[in-house]
Amino acid sequence: MRIAILAHSTNPRGGVVHALALGEALTALGHEAVVHAPDPVGAGFFRTATCGTVSVPAGASHRMPLHRMVETRVADYVRHFEQPVNRAFDVFHAHDGLSGNALAALKAHGLIRGFVRTVHHIDGFADARVAALQNRSIVAADRHFTVSRMWRDTLMRDFGLSATVVGNGVDLKVFTPRADGREAALRARLCPGDGPAFLAVGGVEERKNTLRILQAFAQVLAIRPDARLVVAGGASLLDHGGYQAEFRKALGADRRTADRVVLAGPMEQADMPALYRIADALVFPSVKEGFGLVALEAMACGTPVLTSRIPPFTEHFGDDDVIWCNPHAAGSIADAMVTALAPAIRRRLSARADAAVAAHRWDRVAAAHLPVYQEIWENAHA
Repeated sequence: MRIAILAHSTNPRGGVVHALALGEALTALGHEAVVHAPDPVGAGFFRTATCGTVSVPAGASHRMPLHRMVETRVADYVRHFEQPVNRAFDVFHAHDGLSGNALAALKAHGLIRGFVRTVHHIDGFADARVAALQNRSIVAADRHFTVSRMWRDTLMRDFGLSATVVGNGVDLKVFTPRADGREAALRARLCPGDGPAFLAVGGVEERKNTLRILQAFAQVLAIRPDARLVVAGGASLLDHGGYQAEFRKALGADRRTADRVVLAGPMEQADMPALYRIADALVFPSVKEGFGLVALEAMACGTPVLTSRIPPFTEHFGDDDVIWCNPHAAGSIADAMVTALAPAIRRRLSARADAAVAAHRWDRVAAAHLPVYQEIWENAHA
């Protein structure tokens, strides 16, 4: 089958990482998968892929209100697929609300027969126009996937829609405990010294719980004044300005803590395995995730993970796989950070890591899509 996979961005966000890895796994299974994304700067995807990729021409959208940005990107996608040569696919698969709306428009215009949609998570938008667009991208799809049982159950409860749970994967050839030579330079740049380094991935966002991570880290410094916190990532189409201003205010009010925090920003994908390896722990007390792929990546690199004792994390991690915390209590996060430094705990987590990640393979994820793809293909050719 020829499968068009649509993502919202070329940046290394979770859904985009999933889309590229899925495309590669489908290609390895003998299908022709091509991952698309709007690319306003023409730089291509954040990494080279072994499947086909298309950078969809897109206009600048910075400083636009969110609803206008979404409408602009939908229009970019529609313009691209209005050309018959660009629609030569058996299956169209959207991974987000933006591309889902584009495929909904193409379906309404009779240019495609239908499409499938992966719902990684559902955001709570204050703007009713954006919320309506998000809902349209879900209900207009013909079939649905989720990466966790929690979001499958949410789709049924809130929309009356059934979905196939496909899970997530991790590339064990890339994410490995073996050093690749990048570690020393990264440590010198981001966390010099001999103290422990805590890593948070995803940038400064409310759903990543970055403000509470900062509050917890301030408590850890009372015990380990030599510790550092590195906050990596943050490339996002959404506007997190209000939350980031609150974070900067809190950071500026505590000079001792601020001196031990590094806001690394978006990282090169090639640096991520080494970044995990130089960290003493991944601090991931997120309050909303589709799956939490970075936790798997860190574990595969041999890095202890502390995360929220809430779904979806409780679906795919056991009690001995990670260090659990209450994401709504900075004290609980701080306790988990200190616990992650204990040698006995680190040995226990290391012994569990291989088994914890072994079940999450991209070939299994790809295979879980095929029955639905086949059904869509047969319906299109009936």
